[in-house]
Amino acid sequence: MRIAHVITRMIVGGAQENTLLNCLDLMHDYNDDVLLVTGPALGPEGDLLSQGRAGELPIELLPRLRRSIHPRDWGAYRDIKATLKSFQPDVVHTHSAKGGLLGRAAASSLKVPAIIHSVHGAPFHPFQPAPAREFFRHCEAWAARRCHRMISVADAMTDLMVQAKVAPRDKFTTIYSGMEVEPFLEAEKRRSKTRENYGLGDEHVVIGKIARLFHLKGHDDLITAAVDVVRCVPNVRFLLVGDGVLRAELQSRIEELSLGQHFVFTGLVPPSQVPDLIGAMDLVVHTSYREGLARALPQALIAGRPVVSYDVDGAREVAITGETGVLVPPKQTAALAEALIELAADGRLREQYGQRGRELFTDQFRHQTMTRRIRELYQGVLSSGPRRQGSEI
Repeated sequence: MRIAHVITRMIVGGAQENTLLNCLDLMHDYNDDVLLVTGPALGPEGDLLSQGRAGELPIELLPRLRRSIHPRDWGAYRDIKATLKSFQPDVVHTHSAKGGLLGRAAASSLKVPAIIHSVHGAPFHPFQPAPAREFFRHCEAWAARRCHRMISVADAMTDLMVQAKVAPRDKFTTIYSGMEVEPFLEAEKRRSKTRENYGLGDEHVVIGKIARLFHLKGHDDLITAAVDVVRCVPNVRFLLVGDGVLRAELQSRIEELSLGQHFVFTGLVPPSQVPDLIGAMDLVVHTSYREGLARALPQALIAGRPVVSYDVDGAREVAITGETGVLVPPKQTAALAEALIELAADGRLREQYGQRGRELFTDQFRHQTMTRRIRELYQGVLSSGPRRQGSEI
């Protein structure tokens, strides 16, 4: 097959990691001709492609393709269309809000035989002003009519999109976001060294959070809960992996609450270091208010670490209370503290939940499993015959 992936930007993030692994698998395991179409990786998150992992993957960088809404978007659409027209793909697979909208429009206008869109997270959510939320919902519904199938990274994403009348349920297929699982299976090997690097001793119970220091990621809730956790489990330490615009603000609040010795910030780290960092943790907490299915949750479970998570989007599909961890209602910091205290104080329970998570999710989240299922979806659309999706934008 000739397959073009379109994504707004290749920052260090879950959707981008998913897309890169999918592209490389298609090339190496199926001998497909693959082109990655993307804009500049602008932002504090870092550039995934700069790490050299793309290898020989052909990449078309379009400077006018940006995340924010801008008059240049019309030019970005023309650039995507020209790129696709030159490449002549059998399949166009789009990701992210801007790349998904413009990519599907361009592919539809060219009558590409198979147009697929992955929903890593909805661009509309309750924390937006109502007019903005409705605008983005309409954009998604418009774009959904210009593709053949949509992939959700969690069943919860399908439910959300169907309830919002973006597309009918039969247009969606859930395929979990794949990853390299082996480094997480071996995360324990460098535990002592990694803990030592961050000033963490054997006596510490380390609660880790992996997320950008950004709005809606719930770091402030974790800090609030930490007051009670530290009071009950004084040897607890919080390891915050990631960086972002809220770092100074969060550090200031931690100091105001006299929690400075209990929090460690790693700053921005490459994805290759995440397994070692999870191996240094004793449990992983996820307090984002919205996220399709945070990769940190299955990564933690594959590494044998239990999870405490807000019950948002797809979290409940892997964070199973009483089996792999504890689900907590969003913004309920008292319940969050209670769950963290329970696991921080009980090493045997942590081991039990972590082992169960590893058993359940290792094979399910292998990137090869993801790519096989995605390619089967491509084949299914192509074998159903030529289809016209939408028309010229």
